[in-house]
Amino acid sequence: MPKINKKEEPNIIWSDEEGFDPKKNKQKKKKPNQQIIPAEITLEIKREKKGRGGKEVCVISAFPSGHDYFKDLTKKLKRLCGTGGTFKGDCIEIQGDQREKMQEFLKNLGFGVKFTGG
Repeated sequence: MPKINKKEEPNIIWSDEEGFDPKKNKQKKKKPNQQIIPAEITLEIKREKKGRGGKEVCVISAFPSGHDYFKDLTKKLKRLCGTGGTFKGDCIEIQGDQREKMQEFLKNLGFGVKFTGG
């Protein structure tokens, strides 16, 4: 017996409402993002090893969360360093000790960069 999800909208094939478009209702509404001005943001880069099975990871933090800009920045950094990484809600994690490469790249984009931690 198939399960019925309560969240799903019924499939409306025809409607006599004026201006009805079933595809329009299914589109997600995007929130307008504020512009990112790199000169106003100072990013912190630190190297972490604890709790990761001895593997080194560079963590970039101290940026405003909720922007798609930083998801794209994560992809660019992974490509630059040639390693894996991830974007989590409040930080970017890049595998390996890539601090110098990332610092140079971020400064070229206009961000302020400082190293934190040991």
